[in-house]
Amino acid sequence: MSPVFALLVGICLVLWLVMSAPVGRRTVGRSVTVRSTPERLWAALHPFGAHFSWNGAVTEVIRTGPTTGHMVTSHAGRDGQPIRRDFEIVDEVPGESFTMRFTNDTSLAQSFWENHEMRFRVEDAGDGQAVARLAETDRYRGVAFLVFRFFALRRQARKLKRWAETGEFRPGGVFEHPLTQFGMAGVSAMLIWPFFGLDGRGLFLAVTLTVVVAAHEFGHMVAFRLMGHRSARMIFLPLLGGIAMGGRPYDRHFEIGFSALMGAGFSAFPVALLTCTAVSAPELAAPVPFAAVTTIVLVASMFNLGNLMPVWKFDGGQVLRQLFRSNAGMAGGAFAMLALMAAACGAAGLSWRVILVASAVLTLLSVMTAKTGVKPKTALTPMNDVERIALGLGLVATLAIHAFAMVWSFRALF
Repeated sequence: MSPVFALLVGICLVLWLVMSAPVGRRTVGRSVTVRSTPERLWAALHPFGAHFSWNGAVTEVIRTGPTTGHMVTSHAGRDGQPIRRDFEIVDEVPGESFTMRFTNDTSLAQSFWENHEMRFRVEDAGDGQAVARLAETDRYRGVAFLVFRFFALRRQARKLKRWAETGEFRPGGVFEHPLTQFGMAGVSAMLIWPFFGLDGRGLFLAVTLTVVVAAHEFGHMVAFRLMGHRSARMIFLPLLGGIAMGGRPYDRHFEIGFSALMGAGFSAFPVALLTCTAVSAPELAAPVPFAAVTTIVLVASMFNLGNLMPVWKFDGGQVLRQLFRSNAGMAGGAFAMLALMAAACGAAGLSWRVILVASAVLTLLSVMTAKTGVKPKTALTPMNDVERIALGLGLVATLAIHAFAMVWSFRALF
């Protein structure tokens, strides 16, 4: 097995494990000891408790039966209105433990909740202390969401402890703070540095890639705001890149496609500017070494082309899924995009054997990660002809800009 083939298969397996591997039914748990009474914790954790709205996630709870209820959350749905959920309580031991399951959701299809349940237990630890035990069970595809649930539950336990002891609740957290994310970007660059060589050139490449990732995610954030989201944020994940998140669920197919395309689309502007300057007016970039400019162009174009790969969960796959609603259309569009990218790599001078192996691995990855997304409660608003044409032309233009930039910079450097 060649090193290139082994590397591509390894990347494919890691992405499959993160995004789509059938992890099965798993439980994450957390316990916290609080200087408080068991009654106070019970009132904060039980949906019918007097303090259930302690963290602001729920604004109202309406009892609909002895063990059922309806809650209004503070999270906005597609229409900007609060998301509402029905729930049921089972296996309850008053004052000690209970299990809660969601039976209806105005935002997500019930299939999202069918394997989900949350268990709570409160115990008296003596000496004026109480213990809260929280556990969340669900069936997972990919370890990413499982890891997210673990950290979310840990944060909830910490905030519960602060509130129970001081009566104070602080929204958000240190992790989302801009300074923390700036630090995470620095950590990411330092972790990437050894892969490029522990010298000045390697450091330049690591920093360049980190800035490229940030610019790409910023493009997604711009798209969210243009689509009417009241907020958008970016989270850096060292070695894995970054994630941009909007302030509400998607409402339209065009919104999904546009938001996915704008990662590479936003970066296409500086890439095109740098490429045109270096090709037609190099004297304007004279203060910056030519090799540095071409390296920045190469890293940016390759990263964004990689994100536009027609894989189900990549940006390119997301755009294709909105443009083509039939399986035949998506398959045809995917192979056309893959052929274009393969041609660009061949024009740049890469080995056709490597290109064919990479294409086969990406095709396999797309099949392995297909149809694993979260379904909305109701169908999204379809695209009209003008939106479909605009999104299609935007995809072609973005692909062309990054493909040309990659071919030019690769040939210029190598």
